[in-house]
Amino acid sequence: MRWRLDSRNRGNMADIGLGPPFSKALLPFHFPISPSRFHSPPRSLAMAADHSCSYSSNPSSISVPSTSRPSLLVFSGCKCRGTAFNGVVEELKKLTTRVAHVLPVSDDGGSTAEIVRVLGGPAVGDIRSRCLRLSDQSTSEALAVHKLIGHRLPLDAQAAKLEWYQIVEGEHALWGGVSKPYRETIRSFLAYFQNQILRRSRESFCFSNGSIGNFFFAGARIFFDSLDAAIFLFSRVSDIPAESLILPVISTNDRLTLGCELMDLLYVVRMRYLIQQVDPCNQLTRISLAFSCQLMSLEQISPFQDDLAQTSPWIYQLLLEKVPGIALGASPVFCGISSVPPLPSAIKRVFYMSSEGKNLLHEVFPAANSAVLDQLSNVDCIVYAMGSLFTSICPSLVLLGIGEIISSRSCLKVLLLNGTYDRETSGFSASRFVSAITDALNRTYGDPQNRLTNLLYASRPSQYINTLLVPKDGQILVDVQRLALQGISHVITVDSICDPKVGIIFDPKSLIRTLADLIGRQTTTNVTKAQ
Repeated sequence: MRWRLDSRNRGNMADIGLGPPFSKALLPFHFPISPSRFHSPPRSLAMAADHSCSYSSNPSSISVPSTSRPSLLVFSGCKCRGTAFNGVVEELKKLTTRVAHVLPVSDDGGSTAEIVRVLGGPAVGDIRSRCLRLSDQSTSEALAVHKLIGHRLPLDAQAAKLEWYQIVEGEHALWGGVSKPYRETIRSFLAYFQNQILRRSRESFCFSNGSIGNFFFAGARIFFDSLDAAIFLFSRVSDIPAESLILPVISTNDRLTLGCELMDLLYVVRMRYLIQQVDPCNQLTRISLAFSCQLMSLEQISPFQDDLAQTSPWIYQLLLEKVPGIALGASPVFCGISSVPPLPSAIKRVFYMSSEGKNLLHEVFPAANSAVLDQLSNVDCIVYAMGSLFTSICPSLVLLGIGEIISSRSCLKVLLLNGTYDRETSGFSASRFVSAITDALNRTYGDPQNRLTNLLYASRPSQYINTLLVPKDGQILVDVQRLALQGISHVITVDSICDPKVGIIFDPKSLIRTLADLIGRQTTTNVTKAQ
């Protein structure tokens, strides 16, 4: 088995003995799709300017002619709160496929963490997950491709590695039902991903619970040296509707780390996991942990173990759950937000940190994807989806230009309230969700130079949210009077269902019917004003 690849001639994938030359596999793509579908623009490009939409406001029906379907932009994540907005994507297709899905590139948990650790680059797990949800499953081959791209390797590291070799060599049963054009294309990028791993001889890659879709996505991103090109290719392979856009909120090939500042303490975190604590009293005590829960070893933790047990019991408890061998009877691998205690203080803000250079902890200010800004200026409805507020939604809102455009729009702006608490929002009321989103869009905290200069807009939550949808029987307190003071009086209760893993969530059909009704009413109002 040969894995060599001359970096000066990476177009010839046959050199690694795992498939045809790239010119045959990719130039041109021989996917079984129509010419008109093939020549549609990449997923990372903006849709055409606003289209008029007119349809029934009857919430019992969401059948809309394709020529008048509304356009939406959805800020969301993917992998928390019962898969968050992913759970309603299929139902949303019945209302419209003209949806721009804006996703963060900083969620480096799960198998994405291992890819980022070894190969660097942005976290693509949320993007891959949404692509799979939007992918075509109408034919047997589409289902076969979906099953392959959505497959996860076993938890056991050795078993995962053996299965990975079977897949990349084209010998696994998952290839059954996948035609030659798809097989050659997918396998070529998986092989390129494998080659990139082998080139990092100092790093040992762990395939445990690895996502084949993530591996394919990473291989494409590195080969093209472009996140947008990787999304375009993945969209083609997954046969995503032409008008559905998958937009990373930041178009980058660099690794991004998300930090947060708490109200009472300053913590620097990689997503949900602590890497540094600074004593709130500014004493000499400073506990510094190079802490990423998936990667820490007992040897790295041991020097701080006693101090943590005394000064930060909740952090110590987290270590007991996350790091094998730190103590007898350590808990198994973390499986959900609910098993971790709430943060010791409310989150004040989230921000981006540099993952390059000598100073790993300084704040940086990446530019928002221009396609996201274009979409915000033209869509009929802006949606803040349910999910992890500070690690899925707010990272997309704190970027320059996002708040300015949203506050200037007179369209429908809807917040979908979570049905249950998580460790980021323990004790929050509905008005505190609104305040957190407002502060993120106003960039209220942090560098004063980046705050919105228009204090009138900066103090008006109703400029960002004008409608609140609440799942029936949810845990979150809906404090109507405080919401009214924020200028939000349109609060609608939507039917819910009880998910055995996460609790109360929106009933997808009821949610989309309600959105259809709201957009229909807004359209009617706009037409009346125009007359």
